[in-house]
Amino acid sequence: MSSPIHSASRRRGAAAACAALLFVALGPGTAAGAPSPSPSPSPSSNPSASASPSGVGGQGPLDPRITEIMAKPEYRHAQWGLLQTEPDGGRVVHSLFPGQFFIPGSTAKLISVSGPWQTLGADHRFVTPLYAVGERKGGTLTGDLDLVAQGDLTMGGRTRPDGTVAYTDLDHTYANDFPGATLTPENPLAGIDRLARQTRDSGITRLDGDVIVDSRLFQPDPVLDPTPTPLIINDNLIDLLTTPGDRPGADARLDWRPKVAPYQVSSTVKTVEAGKPTAITVTATDGGTRIRLSGTIAAGAEPLLRTSPIADPAAFGRTALIEALRRAGVQVTADPSGPNPVARLPRDYAGRPRVAAYTSPPYAQYAKLILKVSHNLGANLGICLMAVTAGSNQCEAGFPVLADFLDRAGVDRRQAQLMDGRGGNPADRATPEVLVQMLAYWQRTPDARLFREALPLLGVDGLLADNCRTCPARGKVFAKTGAAVGGDALNDRLAVGAITIAGYLDKGGGRFDTFYAGVNGASTPTADTADTADILTIANDLAMIAAYLQESP
Repeated sequence: MSSPIHSASRRRGAAAACAALLFVALGPGTAAGAPSPSPSPSPSSNPSASASPSGVGGQGPLDPRITEIMAKPEYRHAQWGLLQTEPDGGRVVHSLFPGQFFIPGSTAKLISVSGPWQTLGADHRFVTPLYAVGERKGGTLTGDLDLVAQGDLTMGGRTRPDGTVAYTDLDHTYANDFPGATLTPENPLAGIDRLARQTRDSGITRLDGDVIVDSRLFQPDPVLDPTPTPLIINDNLIDLLTTPGDRPGADARLDWRPKVAPYQVSSTVKTVEAGKPTAITVTATDGGTRIRLSGTIAAGAEPLLRTSPIADPAAFGRTALIEALRRAGVQVTADPSGPNPVARLPRDYAGRPRVAAYTSPPYAQYAKLILKVSHNLGANLGICLMAVTAGSNQCEAGFPVLADFLDRAGVDRRQAQLMDGRGGNPADRATPEVLVQMLAYWQRTPDARLFREALPLLGVDGLLADNCRTCPARGKVFAKTGAAVGGDALNDRLAVGAITIAGYLDKGGGRFDTFYAGVNGASTPTADTADTADILTIANDLAMIAAYLQESP
């Protein structure tokens, strides 16, 4: 009998990881048969039926490979939802409980990203200004430099030379949940460095005063997890990259970024023999500024990335800018590690000279980042940004803006329930119909292709990069994935609240069908899933259903 304590620990760890991310690190896969059918209503469609609030409808039978997946033991007590429609007139091709609420997971981002995209505009750029507040004589400013945060998601930390935003298929924001997360090569302090150089170019060579980050744009809302802040540098994370030493017994090598005072990082990680476990623990003290890594890494293993949160993004940004100013040749008298002195901020900046500004890539590039890698912080940030357009500094005020947009778009918002932007709140629900309506809306807009290509592409990139790499549907399914996973202490296993996928099927000839497929209530055989393999197998089933829908005539 397994230890209850150890089993519970495995459940919690695997559940937390899988709830954060799915559809990653999977091979092409094919669905296997099952010895017994699912008790759910038969997924074979009635050719004469049409979409209905519940039950089955469509124009023809489902691909038998799909019904074979649905009959697997993992889904014996689960509920399936499915909807596929054609672009012209929305003719229903397949339908299975299209009007029933399902846990959406990150497919909710199809809605939450659409709102700011259309509210701000695809071409909207965030301009983050730096104001001189005080008296200037020659090259000396006696007073403050105030950085007014504007909700820029990356502050230049992912911007390529061509102006696009870089991402990897498994983003660093998931490094603590899954092995294989990697970093983009861009400098996370690029925007801060640019502001510092512009300040020096403006003629300021000495600051007798302080640097202040003005974060009054909106108030952080803890209901949104992860919580957006007006100033975000490196996703409010410290990256910690451990590489094995030259031989077993040697100290592992550590690199970290962004290097900003007063953050200090140390490591006691040792290299062990090849094939032995890699297990690294990260602990942080002193408000997150003292970070220590301990554990082991196997010889010959790939570098392992972990992250530690930046507890005070405004204070971090202040220190980063003071250090950047000094690198640029501006003498700053303020202590870089001191507090962010917000009490010194002026009421407004009317008449204050702007000495520098960082301009972001267009919002469509940020939307692509959010959708490709399922960037939770960016999705939640969109709610706060919509609130700002309504003149509010309370993120919750973004939801009425989103509701108004959905009404204008012809999307029935009564078929969705959202408490965040990421799709991770326990209250979040969406029907297959509402997600397909959202997808269909975009096909009627000038940004149809831009939005479609912002989604992960099956077998090619984003969170679908490793699925279906050799199947005929590779490169022909554009889709957002989602998941919600928790522990089942009663049965010592993992409970799969939901795994979902929704997007577009390239049927050829310029035709892109909209689709949704999802399952609520699946389960794994046991909780012994430290590598999340059982959960990822279920996720792969959903990816293969999308592939089979694309392949079917």
